[in-house]
Amino acid sequence: MKRSPAHIALLVTLLSGSPAMAAQPVTPLAWASIAQLQQQMDAGTLDSRTLARQFLDRIAQIDQAGPTLRAVIETNPEALELAAALDAGRTDARRGPLYGIPVLLKDNIDTGDRMLTTAGSLALTDAPAPRDAGLVERLRKAGALVLGKTNLSEWANFRSSHASSGWSGRGGQTKNPYVLDRNPCGSSAGSGAAVAAGLVTVAIGTETDGSIICPAAMNGIVGIKPTLGLVSRSGIVPIAHSQDTAGPMARSVADAAALLSVIAGSDPRDPATADADRHATDYTRFLDPEGLKGKRIGVVRQLAGAEPNADRVLEQAIALMKAQGATIVDPVTVPHLADLGDPEFTVLLYEFKHDINAYLATRPQLKVKTLADLIAFDQAHAAQEMPWFGQELFLQAQAKGPLTEKKYRDALAKARRLSGPEGIDAALAKDHLDALLAPSWGPAFVTDLVLGDHIVSGDPTVGGASQPAAVAGYPSITVPAGFAHDLPVGIVLFGARWSEPTLISIAYGFEQHARAWHAPRFLETVGGKPVPASP
Repeated sequence: MKRSPAHIALLVTLLSGSPAMAAQPVTPLAWASIAQLQQQMDAGTLDSRTLARQFLDRIAQIDQAGPTLRAVIETNPEALELAAALDAGRTDARRGPLYGIPVLLKDNIDTGDRMLTTAGSLALTDAPAPRDAGLVERLRKAGALVLGKTNLSEWANFRSSHASSGWSGRGGQTKNPYVLDRNPCGSSAGSGAAVAAGLVTVAIGTETDGSIICPAAMNGIVGIKPTLGLVSRSGIVPIAHSQDTAGPMARSVADAAALLSVIAGSDPRDPATADADRHATDYTRFLDPEGLKGKRIGVVRQLAGAEPNADRVLEQAIALMKAQGATIVDPVTVPHLADLGDPEFTVLLYEFKHDINAYLATRPQLKVKTLADLIAFDQAHAAQEMPWFGQELFLQAQAKGPLTEKKYRDALAKARRLSGPEGIDAALAKDHLDALLAPSWGPAFVTDLVLGDHIVSGDPTVGGASQPAAVAGYPSITVPAGFAHDLPVGIVLFGARWSEPTLISIAYGFEQHARAWHAPRFLETVGGKPVPASP
């Protein structure tokens, strides 16, 4: 196809990933915020179809070729047609914050269209899902454009304890766009890498424990893990209903808040969201540049001390927060942190077997009907599905009984009690705190397909602070806070149930003064040369 000079100029602008370019008066589309894109569309200098075309070109030249990130597992074959329809229907009355904005979805989120939903597994490639997930229905109603699906750690990293985050049988290994031999972390690896690389403005990830917070932190973006029950899980391939949630991933707190505002709310298909409408709101109302002023923030030193770069960035963040008027209580003890692992793991094994069987029943076109079928599929297709690691978590889950068993019920009650009322809630109440603070994770580790992730194997040099909020079902948000050897490092804030407004206000206040983000350079390795996009 012959391109006009204007199209070529726009493409060159989009493909530029340098901080210098990003600082120019006209922000390149790859790095533009939702508000900036809406301003251009309101002015008539941009439309959704042009924007979608540019992102599709960028995916082809950076994700499928060039650095070959493998962050996007599939693009929507109807994207341009849908974008044109959105442009034709764009009016002032219909123009919400996401109208015409492309969004990528993690490939465990159902779309009732021509795209597949596979959780990265070849076992689910027989047919598309029969209908949209609840959050996708909300996105389409708001006028967002579903651009495609992102790669992920297969089965959301719940097949083997020796897995490499970001690897799936269907999509291969996702790379970290800052340093390509480093890991994007999981399991929302593709969503994090795609947003970081400017392949899309915003994306949806999912988390059971760390799968939004870790990839957001290691890819240098913002991730919000909402309160369990704020966002519908209907139509999402599950791990465990007591911890699973979807959430926004974006390059800024403002964009994450705008996306959360659209996807939050009750859904009769997910009973856990019964109270969501009472709490869901326009979260952009809490984007206060002075959001740190008067806030009481407790530093959880139990979740620090594992990695020196993360600790250095944490100290810088604490100093900034104090300078901007926050009261820092340091240290704060969250009780029972060391006691959460065993009951959490027991719960996940029991619930995975129950929940995946229930999900597969909603996909009658698939050949696999149960977890036992998935295990058999992997064994029959071991060369494609198990070239690097096995499925011992599948086998352990399959051995569990029903959710009526006392062992499960006791573990669930213990996990909830120790993480929530006797954990996070107790820490907040003791010092009258608004939020708790820790390093999100250390810098991204080297991808290792042979031995798997450092974080999964328990390497103490990496750290990680997702577990308390994940087990309790409470919200958390990670924000870029600095760099170490060209690798992003973030901080995480977490708090009480339904405290998203407070966390967003604090995170935005921090972000506006820290200014810790810059675009990735797609380095081959730490200290290496950038890998250019394909022409």
